[in-house]
Amino acid sequence: MRIWTWLKVLMIGLLLTATGIYAVFTSDWFQKKYMYPLLYQEAVYTYALERDIDPFLIAGVIRTESKFSSQARSPKGALGLMQIMPETGRWIAEQLGEQEYRTADLTDPDINIRFGSWYLSSLKKEFGGNEVLVLAAYNGGRGNVKQWIVRYGWNEDFDDVQQIPFKETREYVEKVLYSKKKYIELYSR
Repeated sequence: MRIWTWLKVLMIGLLLTATGIYAVFTSDWFQKKYMYPLLYQEAVYTYALERDIDPFLIAGVIRTESKFSSQARSPKGALGLMQIMPETGRWIAEQLGEQEYRTADLTDPDINIRFGSWYLSSLKKEFGGNEVLVLAAYNGGRGNVKQWIVRYGWNEDFDDVQQIPFKETREYVEKVLYSKKKYIELYSR
């Protein structure tokens, strides 16, 4: 009889512990602090406003690209929060009239967010504001996306992420859009 009482108490204790852990894990506090932080908010909002880009899209890109690590470096050589390739950084610097640009500047959070936001804005203009195409171009290259548009007959209403032929790009777009959704849920209240 005592063992059944002990097992009941143990089960109730485990259930309460699991419920508490779940409540903490799903709380806004935990989600904002550990799962979906929004670091560099001032730069994100400033450049989002300046370039007419959704700040939560920028946050989603940063989270997906670098998890907010300004010193992130990809195996292919992309740098910083928004993982900008050195050649792309040089091109963006030229477009922005930056005379003193150095590749190492891409690890500066403010410069990286400014450059990445400008690049997202240029892709937004090029692809008619279609976020799926913008993100596919950001990850897989604008040239590839232009080819897919012609080859598959996509238009500005394209939204079927599953049709993106590159698995890495398809998964990237899904991750960014999911993160954007979570940022909206957590930070726009």
